[in-house]
Amino acid sequence: MSVRNLKDNSKKPWLCECYPSGRSGKRVRKRFATKGEAAAYEKFIMREVNDKPWMGDKPDHRRMSELLEVWWNTHGHTLASGKKMYGKISQIIGDLGDPIASTFSARQYLDFRAHRLNQLRKSDTLELSPATQNNQLALLGGLFNRLIKYKQWNFPNPLAEIEPIRTQQRELAYLHEEDIPVFLEELGSIVARSVSISQIVLIAKICLATGSRIEEALTLKCSQVSKYKLTFSNTKGKRVRSVPISESLYNEILDNAVSGHDVFSTNYGSAHRHIKRSLPPYVPDGQATHILRHTFATHFMINGGDILILQRILGHQKIEQTMVYAHFSPDHLIQAVYLNPLENRAKEWRQNGDTHY
Repeated sequence: MSVRNLKDNSKKPWLCECYPSGRSGKRVRKRFATKGEAAAYEKFIMREVNDKPWMGDKPDHRRMSELLEVWWNTHGHTLASGKKMYGKISQIIGDLGDPIASTFSARQYLDFRAHRLNQLRKSDTLELSPATQNNQLALLGGLFNRLIKYKQWNFPNPLAEIEPIRTQQRELAYLHEEDIPVFLEELGSIVARSVSISQIVLIAKICLATGSRIEEALTLKCSQVSKYKLTFSNTKGKRVRSVPISESLYNEILDNAVSGHDVFSTNYGSAHRHIKRSLPPYVPDGQATHILRHTFATHFMINGGDILILQRILGHQKIEQTMVYAHFSPDHLIQAVYLNPLENRAKEWRQNGDTHY
């Protein structure tokens, strides 16, 4: 960070540290009594460099917040989750102190992350999971990568060499078959004045029957409901996909559509809140948003479904995303039962003609 408080109880605790000619150039360090003086000195040093055209190309003095605006204007605004990503990156940059981007280094980021973790460990309520840390690293690193690709950043990605924290793969929770009617009954029994619970129950049914995301279900238009089929267009991957539904669900959707244009009038916040409230206690925190989608995919594989068909139903662009459900297939790695050295039932395996698995 260019200007920071050393907190060493000295008369001049504020340090200005900058690189007028970029990270590979000379470093300038000077201490001041106030933050304002340190910031003013930094501007003076940078302005002095800019006023010397005979020194060749001017160094890039843009701050990280300025790069974020460039990212938004060139790429972020095209993303379905662009606003959410913008907000998260903006928060990270603010926590970093909005440093000059050309002087920002991997060491600075690692020091920042370590300092923040130390602060959080002292708190009994705050926590920063490895997954969150990896997500923040990916967001900030992705910003630099995109600007480099679009020729908006002429330096290397300072975070390119930082490896994400290795984490234990999390088992995806899902509703057991006997819990699904209990969940729907619990959801339907909620009393709410400002929202239609019957709409939220129908949204949950659509998610369970098609594997759709909550947002995809509640933004359905009547034009997307054809005979025994739903077409999802407002998708995360921006790809349109159609999924067959039963006659009974089709009729229920038509009977409960709020208008000739919209199927639902419920907002995401209300739907998510009441669905989360009705879930069984074994559903872990953080999985409530996609629990219905996971439930569909899991039971699809348990019942012998094809993993490639599931990929198309869920709208995954890469099969690796869908493979997290592969182990629910009854035949998944079944060779282990027959070919292990303890029982050694290889002969039985070959006689049964099951070697194609």
